[in-house]
Amino acid sequence: MAPPKCLSHASLKDQTAIVTGANTGIGFEVAKDLARRGAKVILACRNEARAEAAVAEIVKDTGNENVMTSKLDLASLSSVREFSQKIKEGETRLDILVNNAGICCPQSTTEDGFDTQLQVNHLGHFLLTHLLLDLLKTSAPSRVVVVASSVHKTSQGINFEDINYEKNYVAFPVYAQSKLANILFTRELARRLEGTGVTAYAAHPGLVKTELWRTLPELYGWKFTLMKPMFYLGMYAFGKTPEQGAQTVIHCAVEEKLSSESGLYYSDCDVMEPSQKATDDAVARQLWEMSERMTGLSS
Repeated sequence: MAPPKCLSHASLKDQTAIVTGANTGIGFEVAKDLARRGAKVILACRNEARAEAAVAEIVKDTGNENVMTSKLDLASLSSVREFSQKIKEGETRLDILVNNAGICCPQSTTEDGFDTQLQVNHLGHFLLTHLLLDLLKTSAPSRVVVVASSVHKTSQGINFEDINYEKNYVAFPVYAQSKLANILFTRELARRLEGTGVTAYAAHPGLVKTELWRTLPELYGWKFTLMKPMFYLGMYAFGKTPEQGAQTVIHCAVEEKLSSESGLYYSDCDVMEPSQKATDDAVARQLWEMSERMTGLSS
């Protein structure tokens, strides 16, 4: 059975959208859909050459020439600040922010001293959203969509005592923690933005055949075992295409019926209940406050 598709025909004429990690995979398909609806779309990407190629393809496919790219490296908080400042100086409005970029990788540390998965998947987007909030508020009604994952259900919770997993590092549980952080962030963001006209949504795209999973077998030591071909066979047989995986994200970004909802978790274009750990408001507030300190937003 084909997975659900976003059925909204909403026009985005005269609106502006930013999609992080939009040069490939889900982000590319989301950016293309928003462009097809008439939005001005900014692809926020680390690799400028690949981003320019993605822009050219989107313009060709949609006929919308108001598509552009701007450099953003979420593994660098200074890059996040530079990108945000450029947006605030060059754009008069921001209607949709899609925090899509993500990474699943072996242990490494960013220039800011944080675990790469934690920073790219959560902290970088946390700071980006915060720095663009004023523009989102003046453009209200506007939306923030955070690409999460059902993988959050495997997380044991936010490891506040060792948030970077400097002890006993295992890549996939760290990735799961970052996806749990995505949902907790969305929940707390919605609470803090209540009454502003800015709404927030966490979207699970499903198991999608994208570059995100290219290193997963190696992370589990499957390189020379039968698990690696079995993993790729299963991905080929049951995984969604990037276009299919983008549907829930698009649904959260454009569906008119969602305008009165905020802070919820969606899968297959419908509200879904996340894990119990993802609905703990006290943990969400604690994570928010820790994230403020880690990104320099508070002392």
